[in-house]
Amino acid sequence: MRVSLLCFFFLAFGMEVFSQTSVGIRGGYATSSFSYRPAANLRDRGVESVGNPTFALVVEHFNAKNAGVELNIQWITLGFRQVNEDPVNPLQNVTEFDYLKLPFLASFYAGRSGRFQIKLGPHVGYLFNARDIQREFSNSSIPEIPTYGGAGDNPKKFMYGINAGAGISKVFGKSSLAAEVRFSYDFTNPESQERIFDMNSTTLEFGLSYLFRVRERKEP
Repeated sequence: MRVSLLCFFFLAFGMEVFSQTSVGIRGGYATSSFSYRPAANLRDRGVESVGNPTFALVVEHFNAKNAGVELNIQWITLGFRQVNEDPVNPLQNVTEFDYLKLPFLASFYAGRSGRFQIKLGPHVGYLFNARDIQREFSNSSIPEIPTYGGAGDNPKKFMYGINAGAGISKVFGKSSLAAEVRFSYDFTNPESQERIFDMNSTTLEFGLSYLFRVRERKEP
């Protein structure tokens, strides 16, 4: 909740301060990697990553020569693929989570028509759907991640984390095109029934953005 309020405060402040505003869309591909700790006395274990397309509406504000802020309203699917350790009969469990994610990023850039940008900031989000794509094994020698797509699983809805990204952009009059690589770490643990001790995830995104300037900079 504190992160949400902080994001709202800076966004509201930015709407008054920033005199150059661009809006647009962003699309790309995201791969997520989960790690979990089955119990307090067991070490963390990683599972295989899952990749999916991601899409976002983007609002960007600038009032300084080389700094601004950016808000994304993003639809993203995270997930994991867990494979058993039987070489003779390999089986796998696959689960996906659909989130509406709101990254709020400070953006710094160098250059004029061709720009290099770095971005950093928090995100919050809400889980709309969890589904078990594939469920082939359970009760293995090593505790597996439980199901999250069943009626009684009741995963936690709220997500939060931090983001960092870098990219290049090209300005064409009032429009701009940008390519970006973004990394995010989620403190989210969807488990609400203490079936495992802890879980978190990281996401790597490759994205392309198109922005159009809707408000001009007011020159002094």
